[in-house]
Amino acid sequence: MRLRSVVLAASLAGLMTTPAHAATDYRKLDAEIDRLLTISKVPGLAVAVIDNGKVAHVVAKGVRNAKGDPLTTDTIMYAASITKLTFAYYVLMLVDDGKLDLDKSIAEYLPKPLPNYPRYADLGVDERWKTITLRRLLTHSSGLADQRFYDPENKFRFNLEPGTRYAYSNEGINLAQFVIEESLGLKVGDEMNRRIFQPLGMTRSSMIWRDDFKANLADGLHEDGKWEEHDDRSSVKAAGSLDTTISDMAKLTAALVSGWGLSAKTRAELDKASFPIVSESQFPPFLIRDNPANAKIGLAAGIGVVVYDGPQGHAFYKGGHNDITDNHLGCVEKGKRCVVLLSNSGVGQRLYPTLAKMVLGDLGTPWAWEYSRQLPIAP
Repeated sequence: MRLRSVVLAASLAGLMTTPAHAATDYRKLDAEIDRLLTISKVPGLAVAVIDNGKVAHVVAKGVRNAKGDPLTTDTIMYAASITKLTFAYYVLMLVDDGKLDLDKSIAEYLPKPLPNYPRYADLGVDERWKTITLRRLLTHSSGLADQRFYDPENKFRFNLEPGTRYAYSNEGINLAQFVIEESLGLKVGDEMNRRIFQPLGMTRSSMIWRDDFKANLADGLHEDGKWEEHDDRSSVKAAGSLDTTISDMAKLTAALVSGWGLSAKTRAELDKASFPIVSESQFPPFLIRDNPANAKIGLAAGIGVVVYDGPQGHAFYKGGHNDITDNHLGCVEKGKRCVVLLSNSGVGQRLYPTLAKMVLGDLGTPWAWEYSRQLPIAP
């Protein structure tokens, strides 16, 4: 155990070490962020750069609320759907532990049939629930509804035949959390804190609201210029309840791209092309319109991420969006290089292609698939 502790400490120290970089590179990046914020309607932007699997640069610019308080590297921001990637990282740890198998039916884990639980009673006698696996849930290929409140009857149901196409499902990710908690008797929020946040020194990250976040908190700006206060997430939701900072996300991303805490075999599952993506755009998730060009870059779902092959080789990313948040975490395997972009605006995408290319070069990121409509930098 002592040797394992020493190795773990050494591993963590390596993740936190900043490699040598020419200061002018990051001065140019910071100046470009300032320029882009000035000409866009994005109030605040936080950026982290990972190089060779290590944190190389972390910066925050702009404001965090209507009062004009500055956004800092320790400001609490919504992770939004980057929560899904963080949760997937935890699921892979359970796979390594031998507690989960990505390809077993959830029927083999749950103590009773899924429709017998009140939250999932809408499935009734639909036996297709037995085809659901954790891989299908984490690759959005289960066919389940995105959000039940989008349903005309507010019901939880299959919108597609399971395993036939990628279709984004927040409900599916939360179901994966439910299966883990019911079958293993674990509290996902507590366990993610114990196994990921604490060891990595992510002291200002939580899957549920903490009162100490109030002092330095980012509100969000709608596209119409109206501010919305940051709300307190009162329950753990694997699909999107993570509150975090850019400093913490830098640590997480360095760990993720380096494979910290996972065997090489299980880490390979993260960005393996598990399920092809043929849809023209990510949203709306059940619009059946395809783009044959996706196959040219090998666009596919990994475990909690989207993967593709671009000019610099294999890459993966995860976005996170709502009306007042726009986030992007993108990595290229060669050189273990990543960029993390967090904004307190629903239109952060105005800046992301420019900044991601400045940091990582042209990766061939499928921005049009991610956003459906690409907004110009100028409002």
